[in-house]
Amino acid sequence: MQAIVLEGFGGPEVMVMGRAPLPEPGRGQVRVRVVATSVNRADTVQRRGNYPPPAGESEILGLEVAGVVDVTGTGVDQWRPGDRVMGLVAGGGYAEYALAYAGHLMAIPEALSFEEAACVPEVYITAFLNLFLIGGLSAGQTVLLHGGGGGVNTAGIQMCRLLVPDSRILVTASSAKIDRVRQLGADAVIDYRQMDFAQEVRALTDGRGADLILDHIGAQYLAKNQASLAVGGRLVVIGLMGGAAAELNLGLLLVKRQQILGSVLRALPVARKSEITAAFVERVLPRITQRAIVPLIHKVYPLSDAAHAHQEMEQSRHFGKIVLAVDKGSP
Repeated sequence: MQAIVLEGFGGPEVMVMGRAPLPEPGRGQVRVRVVATSVNRADTVQRRGNYPPPAGESEILGLEVAGVVDVTGTGVDQWRPGDRVMGLVAGGGYAEYALAYAGHLMAIPEALSFEEAACVPEVYITAFLNLFLIGGLSAGQTVLLHGGGGGVNTAGIQMCRLLVPDSRILVTASSAKIDRVRQLGADAVIDYRQMDFAQEVRALTDGRGADLILDHIGAQYLAKNQASLAVGGRLVVIGLMGGAAAELNLGLLLVKRQQILGSVLRALPVARKSEITAAFVERVLPRITQRAIVPLIHKVYPLSDAAHAHQEMEQSRHFGKIVLAVDKGSP
């Protein structure tokens, strides 16, 4: 089959269209004929050699797929060849065929195209897991989301607005994206390049702070995130774009009873990811089916042009998801 393969680690130029063995499903797995996949920040980190896949998973980039069931492995009875599905993969999405565990797949609603469906699994489930299952966002609380135009953040804004309609949503974004973030449903948008977001959060909450912060920056934002948290607030860290090591103010942690939680979806056990997917199907997928939540597509590239798609992501020009459409060839 055709797939994007890496000629070493480095910049987008190391990704080339090549040949890879056709994967065979094991017990509990499904082989999906991929119609579309999408680019996630984790893909760019893996391409540089800093985020290897879990043991036993495909070395091919790509964490989500949308397509059609091709073959099912033993023990799979909920899917049949020809079913339209979307779902999480721990690797292998940038290819004509990919393996997914049956419990990590969801039926694509009729209202969604394959390209829209490819935007759903990784970012919407990541936001759902960390804002609701781990972060525990509830009625009347204030949430701070970092990274205005990114996939996880735009998914988070949409879900907070619909699942907890009386929550207050604060978002950090660059000036070029402020208007679009506000139109998506944010109550207030902070230009992180021009403002001290910790000061702005305290001003916007009359000194109380945010009950929940979802952060993908890491070390660079730790001190300001702590300063932004309300008493009893939770900081959920899901990325390290701003570094992995920082000094933690334990005094503030104790006095304000703060919680700092780390979360990575990709490395979770298969059974746990199935549980999370099932909860997502119950609570969020009906909203997508009704198009109350509409996946945001920034641009669609052919799979063969994955290098340009990565360049666009790394230059942070996108708003929403960058999709890769898979051209079909021979197995």
